[in-house]
Amino acid sequence: MHAFVCLVRKTGVAVSVALAISALSGCNDDDKDVASTPTSPAAPTATFQYVEGTITDLQKDLASGALTCHQVVQGYLDRIQAYDFEAGGPELKSIVTVSSNALADADALDAKFKSTGKMSGPLHCVPVLPKDNIDTVDMPTTAGALALQSSRPDDDAYIIQKIRNAGGIIIGKANMDEFAFGFVGSASIRGQVKNAYDQSKGPGGSSSGTGAAISASLAMVGIGTDTGGSVRVPSAVEGLVGIRPSLRLVSQDGIIPLAPTQDTAGPMCRTVQDCALLLDAMVGFDSSSHSNQRISFERKAALIRSATEYNRLTRTPASYTSYLEKDGLKGARIGVVRALFGTNANVIAAMEAAIQQMKDAGATVEDVTIPDLSTVTSYSSVSSYEFKNSLTAYLSSWSNALDGHFLTFDEVKASGLYESRNTSSFNSYGTNGTNPEANATYIKNTDERNPYARARITRALDNVDAAGLPLGEPYDVLLYPGILGTAPNIGSSPSTGNNNRLSPFTGYPAMAIPAGMVEPVVGQPKLPVGMEMLAREFDEPTLIRIGYAWQEYAKPRQAPTFTPELAKK
Repeated sequence: MHAFVCLVRKTGVAVSVALAISALSGCNDDDKDVASTPTSPAAPTATFQYVEGTITDLQKDLASGALTCHQVVQGYLDRIQAYDFEAGGPELKSIVTVSSNALADADALDAKFKSTGKMSGPLHCVPVLPKDNIDTVDMPTTAGALALQSSRPDDDAYIIQKIRNAGGIIIGKANMDEFAFGFVGSASIRGQVKNAYDQSKGPGGSSSGTGAAISASLAMVGIGTDTGGSVRVPSAVEGLVGIRPSLRLVSQDGIIPLAPTQDTAGPMCRTVQDCALLLDAMVGFDSSSHSNQRISFERKAALIRSATEYNRLTRTPASYTSYLEKDGLKGARIGVVRALFGTNANVIAAMEAAIQQMKDAGATVEDVTIPDLSTVTSYSSVSSYEFKNSLTAYLSSWSNALDGHFLTFDEVKASGLYESRNTSSFNSYGTNGTNPEANATYIKNTDERNPYARARITRALDNVDAAGLPLGEPYDVLLYPGILGTAPNIGSSPSTGNNNRLSPFTGYPAMAIPAGMVEPVVGQPKLPVGMEMLAREFDEPTLIRIGYAWQEYAKPRQAPTFTPELAKK
């Protein structure tokens, strides 16, 4: 810091700590007269670490003046360059676009803080990395595909605007499994995302870039989207906390759809407390006709008409951070769904260890059976039926006079500007998406599936029999592995089994959270095992309470070893 002080005194300009240290090792002879004058109190020393740093850590140093927002954002940009783009590094390929406005946005926050002495909001100077299917007015929104590389929406997605209003900085856009079609995690614009823990392993999907980047601390928090597991699966293989919110809680305005009946955006973070803060900024009533915030879970239900109606239906708290209780496992009742455990020895061992630790922390953990589970999970996603028309509706929501973007699914399909592995998906989606309302399979997997699954998952949570008679005390959450293995070899999809289906088929919220670390191959990097908790509709507070207590008690997350703090120059 001595070198930094010397440089500021000499030049009167703001510079980064790293630049100052690389430029100077101390004051030269020209500074002797300065050094002989009375000194001001020493500037506070920054303690923030980019690797695993939290929002609280960051804002403590910002408030004290030990860091500027400019320095923070530059530090993350340096990490992105070193670990995502530079040859010879991990080359995670998790980022599609870096914002050219991020440093200017940081400077504006610094100026405001200097003039008012107040943070601009709960996400003041928090670098946020959204998946590249979420609209940002200052960057393209491509869904990872060359077909949409010129696509420049004319405004922010509703949730992006809310994040900016809370003081967050959109630092870039994350790579993804192209068009959110699957779990491999590659796309035609940037290629294959790599796992932050082991670059020979896959990152999951479809929010692959968000998962790898946040795990590697290339941004502070991220946003994914989840149709059938796309927040929770990459969170499981990257050791993250990922929340798939209750359907209707988060507006879908400005998000490239896959299946609106199941789609939602959700936070992806290294800690529960950071996810709680990000979720605070994402929720809220949106009057847009594209919000998909409906008065009921029925797909044809009318849109919610007012903030009052939204608040009554969703029971949104003033802040999810009020549920960050370290003793939240005491008295918690957790139902374990062993039918979803699979056969992987590493996963089973990690789950059993976690269950025992939860009991040790004061939770009641009991086995539970979901009635007719095999039938519940025999239903399927409706992506192939809804993508065609919903993509066309999204693309036609703004003029292509300036950016020349394609306006319809058919134009995108005909362009061929996407990975060849997705050709068959475009063909089948084109067929199935033609007049889906006349398709019996589509009707079965919406109008029949949703109430059937909700009734049986609710019975398991309520711990009652078919007649509604108690089998014991109700459960707060259901618990099961997030996926049935660890990260697969790169280019392959993780083994999800049917575990990812319960939340989208019911609209109930689910949280992916690390259970622990395992060493699948002796001598190879350790990999995360993720578990998932499912709660009742709009009961995100319970997920946050139990998840935070588990995190603080077990401390299951370990940082990747390939993306350490950058050496000071």
